[in-house]
Amino acid sequence: MTGRSRPAVGALPAYRPGKAAAQAEAEHGISNAIKLASNETPWGPVPSVAAAIAEAATGVNRYADHRATALRRALAGDLGVDEASVTVGCGSAGLLQQLCLTYVDPGDEVVYPWRSFEVYPVFTQLAGGTAVTVPLIDDAFDLDAVAAAITPRTKLVFLASPNNPTGTAVSARDLATFMESVDSTTLVVIDEAYREFNDPALGDPVTDVLPHHDNAVVLRTFSKAHGLAGLRVGYMIAHPEVVAAVDKTLLPFAVNAIAQAAAIAAIEAAGDIRERVAVLQEERARVVAALIDAGHAFPQPQANFVWLPFGGRTDEIHLGLEQRGVVTRPFPGEGIRVTIGSADENDRFLSTLAEVV
Repeated sequence: MTGRSRPAVGALPAYRPGKAAAQAEAEHGISNAIKLASNETPWGPVPSVAAAIAEAATGVNRYADHRATALRRALAGDLGVDEASVTVGCGSAGLLQQLCLTYVDPGDEVVYPWRSFEVYPVFTQLAGGTAVTVPLIDDAFDLDAVAAAITPRTKLVFLASPNNPTGTAVSARDLATFMESVDSTTLVVIDEAYREFNDPALGDPVTDVLPHHDNAVVLRTFSKAHGLAGLRVGYMIAHPEVVAAVDKTLLPFAVNAIAQAAAIAAIEAAGDIRERVAVLQEERARVVAALIDAGHAFPQPQANFVWLPFGGRTDEIHLGLEQRGVVTRPFPGEGIRVTIGSADENDRFLSTLAEVV
């Protein structure tokens, strides 16, 4: 035995990223595979963001601003909040880890519906916390049951909206009602990685929840709608005391200079980003309609993916798709999550699924 890792690390569940198309090609001896497994956008950054990335790359011999001051300022202005209420991290997942490091001691509880984002149990266990999971109802959250699961030992509540992988979302109104039942000593983290794809009628937690509840936290990211998944930059909006505490656990220079420059440019290119989101929403509607016509039953998606609860057929259908070059994300025994891609990719997925099923 080399070294002595912590027992909590040895028992950690492994995070499983979506399989790359090249890996599927090598495993199955195929070519021209497409990846619909990681909820990425099918396009690279918009031109102005790509230009900012290229310019920032010339200065990578210098460390980035650890606090990402300019990015925080840009986010605060865009969101209409005080700069002290915003921080940034290495993707929203990095901020989730920071929240656990900041607030969870061994034995403390972290409550979240399940199934949900796979890093929740990983980061909870890494901090020595106790996961308290609440079953979904029809692939959606039961907020009353979540509230009932909270105890004096609960430090954090994680609510992914839209939920990954089921794609269902919670309205800001329902979140505000839920917050009334949560003690101020428990932080409620509203994880909105897919917010841009939401129905606007669901409201905005930043304006509808945070001003009334100091223990509410909102996480967002530039990975999805903005097409910057490979640069890893997310942000958090919360009470200044929460921001100050979480900042203490930020790995030095975790948000690199290129990521900061790209994120600022993406904020400035909001119109171009909205156009791309609209295209993906139209494609999502088309895919949903085709799946319904084919007889599939699934929850109404609010993110840039569709959840197909195939249950016991999940592994069989996933493998059949992958062998034919359509790489999706399986959750064994439960279902398949399929990213909305380009029109051609979506057509290929639909025709291949029909063949496999």
